[in-house]
Amino acid sequence: MRLRRLMGLGVALLSATGFIVFAGAAEAAGPRPAFQLPFPCNQAWHGNSSNSSAHRAWEIDFNRGSTADADLGDTVVAAAAGKVVISAHQGSANGYGNLVKIDHGGGWSTYYAHLRMRSVALNAQVSRGQKIGEVGDTSKPGNNISPHLHYEVRTTDAAYPANIQKAVFNGTTFGYPDQTVTSRNCDGGGSNNPYDATEVCGSGFNVVDSAVIGSSAATAYLLWNAGTSQNCVVTLKNTSVGSATSVSAYLEVQGSARQTDSGNFEYYAGPVKAAAPDKCVKWGGSSGSSRYDSPFEHCS
Repeated sequence: MRLRRLMGLGVALLSATGFIVFAGAAEAAGPRPAFQLPFPCNQAWHGNSSNSSAHRAWEIDFNRGSTADADLGDTVVAAAAGKVVISAHQGSANGYGNLVKIDHGGGWSTYYAHLRMRSVALNAQVSRGQKIGEVGDTSKPGNNISPHLHYEVRTTDAAYPANIQKAVFNGTTFGYPDQTVTSRNCDGGGSNNPYDATEVCGSGFNVVDSAVIGSSAATAYLLWNAGTSQNCVVTLKNTSVGSATSVSAYLEVQGSARQTDSGNFEYYAGPVKAAAPDKCVKWGGSSGSSRYDSPFEHCS
């Protein structure tokens, strides 16, 4: 449970060898961040996963122009919030040229390769939708490529290239091997937190209530799964995202002991789950010295 919320995640090694491996869902990683297309709002880009001999699994090359150089210099933005763990020219090492890698926590990261320029520095915290570079054609010496964005999603639960995952944008899996996708990366970044409550609680849970903690330091969410008659509580951080600070989430089913998850977490506390068929619940959480406590309610 703690590994998906604490830092110290290793950087995946880049390999020039290996067979094509079609990676499945990442069971060892935490909940998938709410990724959006890595381009500004309402732009339509055509992605192709099979037009390069360098591809190993579910990588995507993106273009939108009608000529070879039409996309050169177009803006590339972060698909989700996170920390920049690579911002360097790596052409001689692996052919990626100007590369930005963002660690989104929970074992998930994204790669943005062949950039003409990089707009973010190593260790920078970036918001979803923030500009991180421009489409380019940088690579290793002698490798002449046309401008495009090479995009990857990786996890830390397997060795390269088996750790490359299918890309999901706005909740929908990319239509491999190729598809034109319109960006919904539209809110200017919003909260820096790459997670949302339904992802943390899991499949079948829906938000039924929420409460802001303090001056928007965090938000506590109460969710319900009608199929299992379970409630779930998670507290998502809105400030100090990516830094370990005190945060908690709790759930108390009427007549039962309170369950609490608390500690110094980077992104959220929880999920705290309990079966509550036909029973009222108290729920809430804290961020630093601020907290929210509900009365007994939602007696479903």
